[in-house]
Amino acid sequence: MVMEFTDSNFDSEVLKSKTPVLVDFWAEWCGPCKMIAPEVEKLGTEKAGSLIVGKLNVDENRDTAIKYSITSIPSLLLFKDGQVAKKIVGAMSKDRLLAEISAFIE
Repeated sequence: MVMEFTDSNFDSEVLKSKTPVLVDFWAEWCGPCKMIAPEVEKLGTEKAGSLIVGKLNVDENRDTAIKYSITSIPSLLLFKDGQVAKKIVGAMSKDRLLAEISAFIE
C-alpha cells in the first residue's frame, strides 16, 4: 500500500513514524516518476510492516519539497526516526531500490 503525503500530514505521518518511511517525491508531468511508481508500489507491498511507502506530489506540496531541497525528481528520501537516512535520485528497479535502503529497515 502506498500512502499519499502532503504538506499538512508530512509531520505526523513521516517525521513522527516509528517505522522507516520511504517518500517518493514526484509530479504528474515527470516521465521517470511514472516509470518508478510501480516499483515503489511493489516495494511497499513486499515490505509492509517494516517500511511505510508513500508519495508526495511536489507541485501540490511545494513547502515540503523546498524544505528537503528537492531539485530533481524522482527523488526518494528514506526517513528513520524523523531524519533523512538516505536520498536516492532517479528512476531504478525495485531490487536496486531495496539494495539502497535495506540497511535502514528490519
